[in-house]
Amino acid sequence: MTPFVLETPRLIIRPFAPDDLPAIHRILDLTLGDGSKITNEAALNERRSWLEWSRLSAEWLPKMFQPPYGDRAVVLKHTSQVIGAVGLVPCFDVFEQIPGLSRGGSPSGYRVAELGLFWAIDPEQQRQGYATEAAQALIDFAFQHLRVKRLIATTEYDNLASIGVMRKLGMRLEQNPFSEPSWLQVVGILEHP
Repeated sequence: MTPFVLETPRLIIRPFAPDDLPAIHRILDLTLGDGSKITNEAALNERRSWLEWSRLSAEWLPKMFQPPYGDRAVVLKHTSQVIGAVGLVPCFDVFEQIPGLSRGGSPSGYRVAELGLFWAIDPEQQRQGYATEAAQALIDFAFQHLRVKRLIATTEYDNLASIGVMRKLGMRLEQNPFSEPSWLQVVGILEHP
């Protein structure tokens, strides 16, 4: 079994390559951080380690008949430019405290596993529908080929762009009635059709 590559009208979603390091390091530092570590050598080396782990996961998980967890490069077809990352990621937290994910009764506080959908697009490329297009390709792959029952995405209340992507993907939005964890404030839920 080989790592999957997906194509959309404008994008290629593929495993990362070593040459992707400068672009994805900058993109992730701008989208997940504050952009202050773009030229930091220690941060670049840490990202290099993550990139190698991502590459090896894309290679080895399919060989072990495991879900293709991990991030993939989002590449513009017409320029071959890496503009972001998208992935299927294991999520393990107190998801039963979210009303739409609870199994009835009061929240248990126990951690449960869910399959998460992740995306990050270069700020220079945002507001062009690339996150929605890339995420939709992964959703189609997960539902059609992996036969996944449900996908989730999480964000903070103030991340209106991600909430907008969740809406465009047809996700049902749920709010966490508790203040913690802070990253689990808004959850998008998409059930297999």
